[in-house]
Amino acid sequence: MFLVSTRNFPPDVGGIQNLMEGLAEALLNHGPVKVFADSFEEFEEYDKKSSLNIERISGFKVFKKYRKANLVNEFIKNNEIRAVFFDHWKSIENLNQETLEKTTSFCLIHSKEINHEPGTFLNKRMIKSLNKTTFVIANSSFTKDLAVKLGVNSENIKIINPGCNYPIEIRKDSRQQAKNLFLDSFPKFITIARLDKRKSHQNILMCIRNLKVKYPKIKYISIGNGDEKNNLEALRKELGLLNEVNFLYKVDEQLKAALLSASDLFIMPSIIHKRSVEGFGISYIEAASYGKLSIGGNSGGEKDAIKDGITGYICDGNNLESISMAIEKCFKNDNLNTLGKNALKFSQQFKWNLVVKKYLELI
Repeated sequence: MFLVSTRNFPPDVGGIQNLMEGLAEALLNHGPVKVFADSFEEFEEYDKKSSLNIERISGFKVFKKYRKANLVNEFIKNNEIRAVFFDHWKSIENLNQETLEKTTSFCLIHSKEINHEPGTFLNKRMIKSLNKTTFVIANSSFTKDLAVKLGVNSENIKIINPGCNYPIEIRKDSRQQAKNLFLDSFPKFITIARLDKRKSHQNILMCIRNLKVKYPKIKYISIGNGDEKNNLEALRKELGLLNEVNFLYKVDEQLKAALLSASDLFIMPSIIHKRSVEGFGISYIEAASYGKLSIGGNSGGEKDAIKDGITGYICDGNNLESISMAIEKCFKNDNLNTLGKNALKFSQQFKWNLVVKKYLELI
């Protein structure tokens, strides 16, 4: 039996949530899977439809982490566990070292949550927690290098890029909905990400304004919500992009996939904001799975998700000229088609049935 203990899991929305779901479901093909996950709104409906054995932990955050740790400790003690998987170093923090030594354990790291200055209280907590696990799984070369710089034992770190849950089959009504949103626009840009400074939405809007002269039918759709919502809405209005830019704060997986499929280009030129940095960027692979090239930033692990000049372009997300040059490259020659085909082929190696084998080999 496999055990997954996670703070991030559907129906909560996000990249790590999708990652842990994909990993748990891929493990199901190799044995029973028990999931201990935090509770979220409408989880009952999700759990009812899932093939996974999910136990939800609710209550106040400060008590919940100890309750979950006790449940995981007891479950490992009383069952034959082939391997246990954690989404975050805080998911291991309150577990007994002796209990974990009974099995092979993995903790996934993604850059942002480990990026604490060496010697600080959080850094020491993080290192102590990660030292309990058999393998620390970095989602990119960048994340591994960052972890080593922050004091994590390099011998325990393995790089396994995230698997991708896409493409999914898209219903006709969702395709029509996407068509109604994009209409006859060209080019069609899309971003799927939280609205925070790191994702560089503000610079995308500035580029859209400049491209509007050359492409009067340009359309940009952003999917996601976050702290920058009000600022971006104000900027959209200030730049006169009420018709060209559409923020969708919450959509289901069907419409998300339909909009990806209907778009021409995925754009997310991420930057470093404070201590927040892009560890990998699974959204680039999701776009690639529909044959879409991507534009990403050069600050983090994007180079593992985008092959520059082959499946998309890497640029400086802080520099409008750099972003604009990357966009212009996409529309030269037959790059939309050629790089899109390369991206589709590249995305095949991120299928979960292949990625999960890398974990099984380590076990």
